[in-house]
Amino acid sequence: MSLSVLFAGVAMFNYAQSNKRPAAQDQVAENMLLYQRLSGGWAKAVHGRKIVYDISLTEAQKYQIKQEKGLKDATIDNKATSREINYLVKAFDKTRDSAYLLSAQKGIDYLLKAQYDNGGWPQYYPDSSLYRSQVTFNDNAIVNVLNVLDNVVLQKNGYEWVDPKYQPRCATALQKGIGCILKTQIKVNGKRTGWNQQYNKNTLLPEKARSFELVGLASAESAAIVEFLMNQPRPGAAVKAAVTGAVDWLKSVAIEGYTVQKVEDPNEPGGGKNVVLKKTENSRIWARYYEIGTNRPFFCGRDGQKKYNLQEIETERRLGYSWYGSWPERIITKDYAKWLEQYGD
Repeated sequence: MSLSVLFAGVAMFNYAQSNKRPAAQDQVAENMLLYQRLSGGWAKAVHGRKIVYDISLTEAQKYQIKQEKGLKDATIDNKATSREINYLVKAFDKTRDSAYLLSAQKGIDYLLKAQYDNGGWPQYYPDSSLYRSQVTFNDNAIVNVLNVLDNVVLQKNGYEWVDPKYQPRCATALQKGIGCILKTQIKVNGKRTGWNQQYNKNTLLPEKARSFELVGLASAESAAIVEFLMNQPRPGAAVKAAVTGAVDWLKSVAIEGYTVQKVEDPNEPGGGKNVVLKKTENSRIWARYYEIGTNRPFFCGRDGQKKYNLQEIETERRLGYSWYGSWPERIITKDYAKWLEQYGD
């Protein structure tokens, strides 16, 4: 047993015996303890507003937060739960306050409990209404979870303090999660491509989520999945095939010679902004969504109607969503070549 794990165990034993904590040393961590749900996870927002941890809370606010601990709004969306776990293990490393480590481990328990038998995770747990029960890669939700599990298994990034009993459980969950990734990679005419943002929890078939998030190949999420897979030690043949297929697809759908910009547009309401593509040498971008089978970029407003021209959707959605980006650039220009040197056949 490592000295760090031994120390953590002694610290938690002493905390459990005395039920006393050292003076609060980390305000952000203290607020995370307050906001943690009884399920072990964290919400991304309360009363429609994003949770902000680096503020001082009044006693009245603390009381209200404690009253809401039983809500079922814990989620892995927008980095929720993984963000808090990552922070709390580091806070324990700095302060040796065992309450932080215990809270992080309760968060890990939440992630393990929320996983489906097929290896995927819902966007929310235990709330399963609407699209919340779908297996969710959107905004890197599952990848963030898998990185937490990977840290536990490899005892890195502050996770060397986590109780060793979590290692085998997290290793099993990690492999199940990778299995889900492999099962959900979309094939077109027998060729591996990328991933949809959400999948049916039972069939693992692609599904739409919000009205403007239709079924399609998602370049941003696919790039994050590829990056995660490339970081796995000793990849098997299935993982190698998934990486190679996805990178080949990402290369094939790059939009060469353009960048995306927000510009002033007098034709917009109130003389607002618009999103345009600008010709730029030695540059490339990717659309957020590509149509399965045609690789045609598409867009969608809140009316749920697929459009092939960004200017055809309403201003609010046009400006309020990342329809273009450079998400796969580093993978294609740097990381993939290094990965091939190490793991290519």
